[in-house]
Amino acid sequence: MNDTVNPERPAPASASTGQTPYSAWMQTDVLHSLQHPVSDHPGEHAWITSVQVSELYWMLIIKEIQIAQAQLRANDLTQACRTLQRVVAHHEPLNATWRSIAWMTPTDLLSILSRAVATYGKDTALQGWTYRYMVYLRGIKQAEHLQHFVPQPKRWDQLNKALAEPSLYDDVLAYLNRNGFAMPVAVLDRDFSVPYQPTKAVEKVWRDIYADQNDNLKLQQLGETLCDIAEGFSTWKSLHLMATRRSFGGRPAYFGTEGIAWLLPTMDEIPFPELWSARGFIGDPPAACPHRHK
Repeated sequence: MNDTVNPERPAPASASTGQTPYSAWMQTDVLHSLQHPVSDHPGEHAWITSVQVSELYWMLIIKEIQIAQAQLRANDLTQACRTLQRVVAHHEPLNATWRSIAWMTPTDLLSILSRAVATYGKDTALQGWTYRYMVYLRGIKQAEHLQHFVPQPKRWDQLNKALAEPSLYDDVLAYLNRNGFAMPVAVLDRDFSVPYQPTKAVEKVWRDIYADQNDNLKLQQLGETLCDIAEGFSTWKSLHLMATRRSFGGRPAYFGTEGIAWLLPTMDEIPFPELWSARGFIGDPPAACPHRHK
């Protein structure tokens, strides 16, 4: 795991520092000193807090996925599933952060952003290194996004490394290959920095796993947990899209591109693709069912 994501633990603060044990442990003095509004808008503090909370949850999800990857590589499916279930749980409060800024009208948001741009320059949280790291670990690999981190060489190196390494889905497929479900060599031995291309062979593996609802139960649980993670991520993106529609409209936003047009294609970036496409072939519809395959 990257030592930037897992820094050394600071030495515990002693009682002589003038803090309660809770404040020393949670670093509350530091935490509540990190919000620095640049406008006079009374809602900017809510905006900053919401985004900072999202950053914390993105990092939490990064750490959990890295732990699950290590557990899968050690063939510990039980613990990997437990870890990934925590990712599902983390998406609930992460997605709920949008409610804190749902009150924003275009006038509200522009009052804040105009001062932020004047102070720091134009950018978007989707080009923040934490979000991009999390997306790479989910298997959505797009090297073109690295250009935004040239001013941050340390983060560029970190993301370039994550781009070239296996994603969570790559580790899931490798685990399945080691445990009786043969994968094509081209799926296992490939350039991980290139966007993943779904195959019928991997789709068939998921069909086989789900063929008997009383068989492969742990692998089916893994599949359902991955679906929950993908749904949580897709829900976050949908909420972001709707928040953009509501507070920004059709203005140019992301690097000169109209905000909604920039976000819409990302809605099709659903992790773990064959796990979803296999759903059209799992189960045996009755003869009269209009969904029965001809």
